[in-house]
Amino acid sequence: MKGYKIFSGSAHPALTEEIVKELDTREGGVKINKFADGEIGIQISESVRGRDVFMIQPTCPPTNDNLMELLIMTDALKRSSASSIIAVIPYFGYARQDRKAAPRVPISAKLVANLLEKAGIDRVVTLDLHAGQIQGFFDIPVDNLYGAILFADYIKEKNLKNPIVASPDIGGVARARSLANRLNLDLVIVDKRRERANEAEIMNIIGDVNGKDVIMIDDMIDTAGTLVGAAKVLKERGANSVIACCSHPLLNGPAYERIENGELDELIVTNSIPLKRASDKITVLSIAPLFAEVIRRIVNNESVNGLFS
Repeated sequence: MKGYKIFSGSAHPALTEEIVKELDTREGGVKINKFADGEIGIQISESVRGRDVFMIQPTCPPTNDNLMELLIMTDALKRSSASSIIAVIPYFGYARQDRKAAPRVPISAKLVANLLEKAGIDRVVTLDLHAGQIQGFFDIPVDNLYGAILFADYIKEKNLKNPIVASPDIGGVARARSLANRLNLDLVIVDKRRERANEAEIMNIIGDVNGKDVIMIDDMIDTAGTLVGAAKVLKERGANSVIACCSHPLLNGPAYERIENGELDELIVTNSIPLKRASDKITVLSIAPLFAEVIRRIVNNESVNGLFS
């Protein structure tokens, strides 16, 4: 695996440290600074000529700063004669704006894809895109990894007495079905109507959860209104316990208060983005071994899809 280098942006250096440790290598040197007016300055501190370069940078909050830093670092590496530039973006910001849901609105996820390609990125590795169709916004290879592989292993170790998988909304059925198939469990659906952004009214439960240990799965948790509201209704319908698996813990606004005071028994997340603060109800699973193995396979021209077969 000689001939490649790993660099980190400032969004999540702790994750990069874990990944390079898994690969038994070292992190490449880069100087990142900001000018007084907020402009980002970057200098690569070592030669990358002829090397395959992996940049690890989730575009999590502050999303615009982290995205711009990724673009500028790409330009610096391209002008330093890197052989190829692979962006490792564990959390892909702007993914929720993947279609025209109303008149005269942008498709921002497509715009970000264009920016990344134009900057000079040759490949993208990410985790649990909000919508799988975003892969089609790119004309370069995109590896969309699945957090379900980590959640499934963790849930198996819990030895739940009467487990069942639930999708927190109709849009997440495919994701929930994938986890249910991995665990060989049945599936129920929470049918809700969203009145306005970041708020949800739970309408109905499609399926029987009486006496069950319910496992909800979603790609991200933002203000926690949907999941905590769903947990409340599931408990009202007779569920013994409710846990939720979410790859990306944004946890904005009243999220922590809702989780700690609500009916959700446990929230399982990954470290795709830094957790703002710890909570007794939140369990964090590391994606470092998964991403390290993907990097190893890319460098050695091995199948990435084989990880999920």
